[in-house]
Amino acid sequence: MIQTLFGSLEEPEKKNIFGRMKEAVSRTRETLADRLEGIVALTHEVDEATLEELEMTLLASDLGVATSTEVIAALRARVKRHEVHNGAELKQLLKAEIQSILDAREEQDFFKPRYTAPPAVIMLVGVNGTGKTTTSGKLAFYFRRQGKTVLLCAADTFRAAAIEQLEVWGQRTGVEMIKTRPGGDPSAVLFDGMRAAQARAIDVLIVDTAGRLHTKDNLMAELDKMRRTAQRIIPSAPHEVLLVMDATTGQNGLQQARLFTESAGVTGIVLTKLDGTAKGGIAVAIARELKLPVRYVGVGEKLEDLLPFDSKAFVDSMLGN
Repeated sequence: MIQTLFGSLEEPEKKNIFGRMKEAVSRTRETLADRLEGIVALTHEVDEATLEELEMTLLASDLGVATSTEVIAALRARVKRHEVHNGAELKQLLKAEIQSILDAREEQDFFKPRYTAPPAVIMLVGVNGTGKTTTSGKLAFYFRRQGKTVLLCAADTFRAAAIEQLEVWGQRTGVEMIKTRPGGDPSAVLFDGMRAAQARAIDVLIVDTAGRLHTKDNLMAELDKMRRTAQRIIPSAPHEVLLVMDATTGQNGLQQARLFTESAGVTGIVLTKLDGTAKGGIAVAIARELKLPVRYVGVGEKLEDLLPFDSKAFVDSMLGN
């Protein structure tokens, strides 16, 4: 089941998401599924050599050492208990192991316990270049399509270009924006945005934040200040803090992500540029190592190219049926 901030998606939309997810991870599938099919075809009896080859295949798709080791250890235990008899069974158990990692995080619904009434306040955080501002615009479009009223808040005042870029997205999506001058106080514009959202009975306030200040400490202190500002107006806010990560950076992006998860109260991940990498396994590594659910994935440049993450569609698309 694909859960969004406002409930489950209808069946036709789920089917559309599966098709688009399959298209997005086609580069990963070409490497991972093809190699996996080769292992399955040649495996009449699962032995240690088979497991080692499978582990190398997982590493090549960017699941990372820790996640790949954990998955293989679970499969090895099943083999020792004589629960795996051939390559086809091994593949199905592999899919189940990977989906269980994703589902364990997906079920941790950080949002619902805190959200009781509009506006839902969503902060987007992450380093510059990952696609925060673009994701803010696409997320606005996504909620508009659900029939929700949306307001954008340009709290990345460190970059004048970010304010201008978000304004363009606002125009494209028909969503108004609260902004201040470049170099202004991000917490002040957030305060204005939240007051405006309340006054206008807005359903969703999307807050684009800075990805770089003079030092990392300054950046984290600023994000913490923004969270405290939000809580002064709505004690349960922000209701989501989404860390935007670039899928093409793979394992290199995980260390930066840890910094944000520790300091910014991150509740979920938006994985952008998933269609641009042959190593889509990074989504699994993120779920396991950051202990966070992947909420949305970016699969292209168009307004509609932001999808709610569906673990089953992702695993089936990446590994094949």
